[in-house]
Amino acid sequence: MKNTEGKAGKNDFSFGKRLKSIRAAFNGMIFLLKSEHNARIHLFILILVIIAGLILRINSRDWIAIGFAAGMVLVSECFNTAIEYLSDVISSEYNERIKRAKDVAAAGVLISAIISVLVGIAVFLPLIVKIFN
Repeated sequence: MKNTEGKAGKNDFSFGKRLKSIRAAFNGMIFLLKSEHNARIHLFILILVIIAGLILRINSRDWIAIGFAAGMVLVSECFNTAIEYLSDVISSEYNERIKRAKDVAAAGVLISAIISVLVGIAVFLPLIVKIFN
């Protein structure tokens, strides 16, 4: 759809714009992994979980649970990092409200990590117990 001046509007779809958007998202993921130690830890643990899942041959339902749990952790890490960077732009001085925002964002990461551990226990513990029985 074009506006009255004949220029492309903001809502015009183009594959070029979509590719730029996807490229920006990949740049964000690369930045996250390069700059955030905890994101690298989460990714390392995810790689171990994937290896364990392949070795133990978990079923498709368990892969879905692992995928959602891991995705939740990584997404919450993205939002936490974004909030930290935006907060630092807003003010470099101590601000109690910014501290609370950062703490709440970090709590989101912690909650998602705890849930992912519980999912991992639910998926892997029965298989491990079965091996040792």
